[in-house]
Amino acid sequence: MNTPVAIIGAGLGGLMLARVLHVHGIAATVYEAEASADARAQGGMLDIHENNGQLALKAAGLFEEFLAIIHAGGQATRVLDKKGAVLLDEPDDSAGGRPEAPRGELRRILLGSLPAGTVRWGHKLTAAAPLSGGRHVLTFADGSTATTDLLVGADGAWSKVRPLLSPAKPTYVGASFIETYLFDGDTRHKASAEAVGGGALFALAPGKAIMAHREPNGVLHTYVALNKPEDWIARIDFSDPATALAGVAEEFDGWAPALTALITDGETDPVPRPIHALPVEHRWDRVRGVTLLGDAAHLMVPSGEGANLAMFDGAELGKAIAANPGDVETALIAYEKDLFPRSASEAAAAEEILKLCLGPNAPQSLVDFFAHNQPDK
Repeated sequence: MNTPVAIIGAGLGGLMLARVLHVHGIAATVYEAEASADARAQGGMLDIHENNGQLALKAAGLFEEFLAIIHAGGQATRVLDKKGAVLLDEPDDSAGGRPEAPRGELRRILLGSLPAGTVRWGHKLTAAAPLSGGRHVLTFADGSTATTDLLVGADGAWSKVRPLLSPAKPTYVGASFIETYLFDGDTRHKASAEAVGGGALFALAPGKAIMAHREPNGVLHTYVALNKPEDWIARIDFSDPATALAGVAEEFDGWAPALTALITDGETDPVPRPIHALPVEHRWDRVRGVTLLGDAAHLMVPSGEGANLAMFDGAELGKAIAANPGDVETALIAYEKDLFPRSASEAAAAEEILKLCLGPNAPQSLVDFFAHNQPDK
């Protein structure tokens, strides 16, 4: 089977590309390794920025649907020290610059906007090889194959498409996150819920942080962050959640109980997330018939920009293809010309924010950052 445009990965970026192409009357096929749209939970809240994520949703004709899933109040931000003292408390100003929305709901909207059969579930890419004229042949884990005129890697950090363009591989950045959840926070975990506040919480000290976010229905979603060697997290036995969380909590000895309870009272199996990134200036020479978007192109440390950039990449690539009918290479040249400096700038900024959160002057470094930048949260 041949498809004019093959997109590997049904994350937000790949689906956005498929949707923008569809808006312009261009067919695409999305190949996704997972068996169905409901194969796994889709993560927590995303703040969707007006300078990229929101522009992508407008290009996709889905902005009104997005407005309907915004979590009111979620833009509030507070910074605490390890004793629980509030150093910064910014309420949600409802300005709309970075409204919060559930990742799963965003994905649902994108999936629902595509023609039936656009996404081929259960298609895990195992190999991609060039053919003549910029075409590629794709091989999937079930033994099936497909050919395509344009191959787009939207397949995340460990992209199978990236090696066609670049030898770069993600490397460990020196920090690991552990993800936990509390439910019914306002009734069952009142002290922790009060510490988190109405939106995002940053409780910081040099080399360690407890970062949490209030989600709809009283859910408290926490990321514990620690500057540790790469093998530290590998030595924790996460098959025993209670013991694993107790061990992680030991790193926060002396912290306010309302904060450490976000770890020790975790009600889901903790998820370890060693943080990896591609080089800040990651780029590649033009190779006919193939490109990347999202984490496949510019995996960076968490900063709130990853999903926004993936959607913006998808929309910009889709618009470039539509603007150059029959001339894929001109479209890819235009797309990558803007992609590379945009990605490098955001990756450098993301590294700086992580240093503010975990560096030697935390938490004051982050308080000063907010004071000087007055960002739309």
